[in-house]
Amino acid sequence: MDGCVPTGSVARARRIESGELPEAEAIRLAQQGDAAAFERLYRLHCRRVYSLCLRMVGNMAEAEDLTQEAFLQLFRKISTFRGESAFSTWLHRLAVNVVLMRLRKKSGTETSLDEVTEPDEESGGPRRDFGAPDLRLSGSIDRVNLQRAVDQLPPGYKAVFVLHDVQGYEHNEIAEIMGCSIGNSKSQLHKARMRLRELLHEALREQAREERKAAGGNAAGED
Repeated sequence: MDGCVPTGSVARARRIESGELPEAEAIRLAQQGDAAAFERLYRLHCRRVYSLCLRMVGNMAEAEDLTQEAFLQLFRKISTFRGESAFSTWLHRLAVNVVLMRLRKKSGTETSLDEVTEPDEESGGPRRDFGAPDLRLSGSIDRVNLQRAVDQLPPGYKAVFVLHDVQGYEHNEIAEIMGCSIGNSKSQLHKARMRLRELLHEALREQAREERKAAGGNAAGED
């Protein structure tokens, strides 16, 4: 039988091991309980899920823990995937929900993802600048201060900001991931950017105060 071509489960196992199994087939097999197929899905998506978790919690160890929890949820719920959206979108929704649950436990809040879109304070009508590039948040911003500011955002705002401005999702994709409307996704991004700008200004003012204090101390020491 030397030289025969492997077929059936043997051929499938080899394709999984070599990373050749298409995602759609891996999903179908994983739904049937195939552990190797699930491992294939993990290898395909773990880096992106980890990156999402890391951006939202800012801690590598916690991000690794949340990534494992997200894939545990995937293992439990993959049979419910119906292909009505992209698998990555569906998986990222699971991951975002896992992270939000953790953040809410920490903060003790129960903020709804589907917040009511607030009207513009001046005109009373809908805001016109949702989703527009925020030039005041771009440029040479201290990454440490930016991450600290992001860490202080409410969970829902943080999720939308990370998904849109870091991961590059469009608002229709975010709405699907977050289970909210496109308008609410745009609203939360706007509010997140506004809050980030306030937090960054506060950080810069605090930094300036510390520098003045240090300069005053040095001047006193030279007298």
